[in-house]
Amino acid sequence: MNEQRQFAGKLPAPLVAALRRVLRPLIRLLLSHGIRYQTFCDLAKSTYIQVAEDEFRLDRKIQTDSRISLLTGVHRRDVHRLRNEALTASSLPLQASMSAQLLAMWSGRTEYLDPQGVPLPLPRLASKGGDHSFEAMVRSVSKDFRARVVLDEWLQQGIATLDEHDNVHLATDAFVSPQGFEEKSFYFGQNIHDHISATVHNLAGVMPPFLERCVYYNNLTAESVKEYERIARTAGMRAIHTVNRHAIELQKLDAGKPDAVFRTNFGIYNFSEIDRGDDADAE
Repeated sequence: MNEQRQFAGKLPAPLVAALRRVLRPLIRLLLSHGIRYQTFCDLAKSTYIQVAEDEFRLDRKIQTDSRISLLTGVHRRDVHRLRNEALTASSLPLQASMSAQLLAMWSGRTEYLDPQGVPLPLPRLASKGGDHSFEAMVRSVSKDFRARVVLDEWLQQGIATLDEHDNVHLATDAFVSPQGFEEKSFYFGQNIHDHISATVHNLAGVMPPFLERCVYYNNLTAESVKEYERIARTAGMRAIHTVNRHAIELQKLDAGKPDAVFRTNFGIYNFSEIDRGDDADAE
């Protein structure tokens, strides 16, 4: 215990302070769902082992239980057990994944946009709109769901509306927030993972750095924060739509190329709260 405390005292103080700040909202989430300390420790332990296994190998050497134990501080017995346990895969539900693809297509492909870049209303049935119908668009992404099933879900969530001429209109804010808890959890893991990964990459000084910027201000009134959020939402959605349109075109160009193995994620966020100062994150 004394050795651990001595080692902890040698850790970079700015990094420790940053980690405490990062952990606060995560711990708040865990407690709100009844996930206690020991469960979190078990999750952290298995993740330590996975990262050491995958990312801290030595060239031309087998990654042993002993080395992983040395790297992570996890007991060798636990390392052996956890390395041999089957991991439960977690993926985005099929319908949620398809919805995300449809939203990206309708908001980004030129054939679905007017001259101002606004998503066009689409005839609901292929018999009326052909390849430029909502039915045909759904079929081009997946044949596992009927277009009517997707549309009913979108109508309920407010993603789309149906007019008196049987045309489907996409909501103004095309990239709506995910609705179900399972879907929200997936995007929580994906987006926070990628944001932190970009920051860790930059913190390590790896070149070139990833884009990772923010606009931070304090000493604002509630009214000013509302105006700030309105401006941020408008500018953010404009950027999202612009990047999405270019990404779709790049994906078309890269289709079938043997080196098309990369993924990329671009996100924008906004957050505000009463400024409690740094003391709120101190021990």
